[in-house]
Amino acid sequence: MTTRLPAPTLAECAHLNPAIWQKVNRLLVRKAISEFAHEGLLTPELQTDGQYQIHSDDGEISYRFRAEVLALNHWSIPADSISKQSGEQPQALDALLFMLELREQLLLKEHVLPVYLDEISSTLYGSAYKHDRAAPSAAELIHSDFQRVETAMSEGHPCFVANNGRLGFDANDYRRYAPEAATPFQIVWLAVHKQRATLSISATLDYEQMMREELGEAQLATFRQRLQALGLNDGDYWLMPAHPWQWQNKLAMAFAAEIAQQQIVFLGTGDDLYLAQQSIRTFFNVSDSRKRYVKTALSVLNMGFMRGLSPYYMLATPAINDWVYALVEGDAYLQSKGFHILREVAAIGYRNPYYEAAIKENNAFKKMLAALWRENPSTHLQQGEKLMTMTALAHLDNEGRALIAELISASGISTDQWVAEYLDAYFAPLLHCFYQHDLIYMPHGENLIMILKDHRVARVLMKDIAEEVAILNPAVELPEVAQRISTSIPDDMKTLCLFIDVFDGYLRHVAAILHDQCAYSVEQFWHAVARCTHRYQAEHPQLVTQFARYDLFAADFAHSCLNRLQMANNKHMLNLEDPASGLQMAGRLVNPLARWRDPASMGEV
Repeated sequence: MTTRLPAPTLAECAHLNPAIWQKVNRLLVRKAISEFAHEGLLTPELQTDGQYQIHSDDGEISYRFRAEVLALNHWSIPADSISKQSGEQPQALDALLFMLELREQLLLKEHVLPVYLDEISSTLYGSAYKHDRAAPSAAELIHSDFQRVETAMSEGHPCFVANNGRLGFDANDYRRYAPEAATPFQIVWLAVHKQRATLSISATLDYEQMMREELGEAQLATFRQRLQALGLNDGDYWLMPAHPWQWQNKLAMAFAAEIAQQQIVFLGTGDDLYLAQQSIRTFFNVSDSRKRYVKTALSVLNMGFMRGLSPYYMLATPAINDWVYALVEGDAYLQSKGFHILREVAAIGYRNPYYEAAIKENNAFKKMLAALWRENPSTHLQQGEKLMTMTALAHLDNEGRALIAELISASGISTDQWVAEYLDAYFAPLLHCFYQHDLIYMPHGENLIMILKDHRVARVLMKDIAEEVAILNPAVELPEVAQRISTSIPDDMKTLCLFIDVFDGYLRHVAAILHDQCAYSVEQFWHAVARCTHRYQAEHPQLVTQFARYDLFAADFAHSCLNRLQMANNKHMLNLEDPASGLQMAGRLVNPLARWRDPASMGEV
């Protein structure tokens, strides 16, 4: 009897209709013009009627739009103001054509362009899904639970134009595993032989305890019985989670020899249901919200990287987290701010001997099978508090209303006070980690979870530690296993960790939203950031030498550009072991704090 596979259905493309397609193309063209002008790839020309104009490479096509140029060369462009003409004929906005028409100005090389167009197409596909669904309004989201907010986010990374590529997923995978699809799924469990796999675990935990907590006694016994039924000694194996997509599309074939030789044993799916988070390869347990996050390798291409996990990095992950955790928990100032990290408490990495023998560098072929467990933020909640991803502060609902505007309105306090409390919870701890401990994170929206009370930010939790954290002072003593986080870079690049990752990469977008929707100008916002910085410096006079050496009130700073980076190499845009060497710089940005260098100048704006 012939087995029939499920037939394709309308569901894969039901959201692709003319009205929605027109809307999401307009939004993406708006973002493309804004971010490419911000990075100096495009130079819009001011016209006599107050509009701006850019031209295609051949000069035949023109785009006209209104814009307000804000601090940090941020181009705030109303989407409905954009028009396109070919000669005198109006044309529909088309994000794919936009990339083709301006490819020379955008420095898109022929070998990069097809993959980049693929990423743009996928980003549009996802955007159409998000704008076609019955999504909650910003006003509704401020009352929603943690996971409802997580799955409602619609923009992705605020700087990258092609930010939802996820190349490797098909249309069915999208509805199963994309965060915005909000489809709970079961993860795959494997038994991996200890000859090939390495378990690393926090000093505060042991493997048996963690497996009981994550799987439960009954599930754990079932998996061990399956190993024993195959005549295998369960003591020779670690139990390891994997993404179902990764199992079906990569592991079952690329690791076929390992499976045939019972180095890897498929055990089945677990009982618990998980939801994909904004980072796509991290999953939150919705069957039991007390359990840990699970993060697994996922060999899809997104924003310049194959989203694998390195077994080499996994080896040191818990030790690095334990070290950073001890530092943070032992610092009185950070504790006064309620600042904590979510530890990655255990990790498993599997090394395929064939790829190990074939490849010297640590590339995507060596990152197909690894996983980690991260602490659950729910354990940090007190009475009356709730969790929300910091990405939400840059979120606009399908009608264009900002979630941050609704939070401020519902809080009952002024915008200025709300922003001051937010900066005190978020930015002040980052300053302290940098100046006191030479410690940096990757503190963009997706990597922080806010704890809110009465719609106000009470404190923040930092996550994604081991892959992103760095110590900028080689003299800091680290455990041998954690040495890879120690890095040496020139002094003039150290402050870029705040200027680029915080100011330009995140706060620039929040400031623009407040400017547009809360009658809170960008000058008021950066004035608040300057006040927060001066207050921190006044509270820590012992660090005055550090403040002068790493000057946050400098006149300007080098502009490191993310889209330039992605479009130069959209398959592997940076060497993560030496990221500074591959940065794409384009001129300098005027520092919005420079005007408030003197504390005496800190009057009202």
